[in-house]
Amino acid sequence: MRIVRFAKDGDVSFGVVEDDSVAAISAHPFGNVQFTGVRHDLADVRLLAPMLPSKVIAIGKNYAEHAREMGSEAPAEPLIFSKPSTSVIGPAEAIAYPQKLSQRVDFEGELAVVIGRLCRDVPAARAKDVIFGYACANDVTARDLQKRDGQWTRAKGFDTFCPLGPWIKVGVDPSDLGIRTLVNGEVKQDSRTSQLIHDIPTLIEYVSQVMTLLPGDIILTGTPEGVGPLEVGDEVSVEIEEIGTLTNRVVARA
Repeated sequence: MRIVRFAKDGDVSFGVVEDDSVAAISAHPFGNVQFTGVRHDLADVRLLAPMLPSKVIAIGKNYAEHAREMGSEAPAEPLIFSKPSTSVIGPAEAIAYPQKLSQRVDFEGELAVVIGRLCRDVPAARAKDVIFGYACANDVTARDLQKRDGQWTRAKGFDTFCPLGPWIKVGVDPSDLGIRTLVNGEVKQDSRTSQLIHDIPTLIEYVSQVMTLLPGDIILTGTPEGVGPLEVGDEVSVEIEEIGTLTNRVVARA
């Protein structure tokens, strides 16, 4: 099942993508999905970020080769940081390059985990019970600010720096999926989720020991090697096998 959040004629709804159409559902998609009977052609709606999370928790250096390309070894425990909810945008929305503040903005394609229920202190063995689904994500990063600040909040937190979508795929096995990032059609990252150092159950256990997770919260699982710069005018796509493709263009921040 592919869950979307979409706009049509000024109204915003959740829906389920079926072939080339969207079947609207009532309220939120957690629990039993209730269809309204309204259906739209997919081409006639605007897809939004499939979820507006209360928080986005991201994992740093969770692929060994990426840790090495960043000049360090992989951490023994998950390295967590946060991105504000205001950084989240949907498919086809623009990534705003803050040229007055940064001269190096990078793409980081990632698998996103969407939490489906309120939870805390979740053991790894029960992690599947709290997962709603999965999406593509791009942990956009002002790399020069990350190096300058010595911590990551500013570099990771700009508005538009967390593209998410194009939908939430429910019922997929995330343990070994191909993940690629392309810039202007050229492959820049190409890996598999089986290369994660800390797997998804481990991440959920670790994060939920720290904070309560709410339905719709996002955990970004880390990016593979091959991160690199974006320029104004670029088109960046994150492709994840069995999930879909998330594409965004880069524009100058007004």
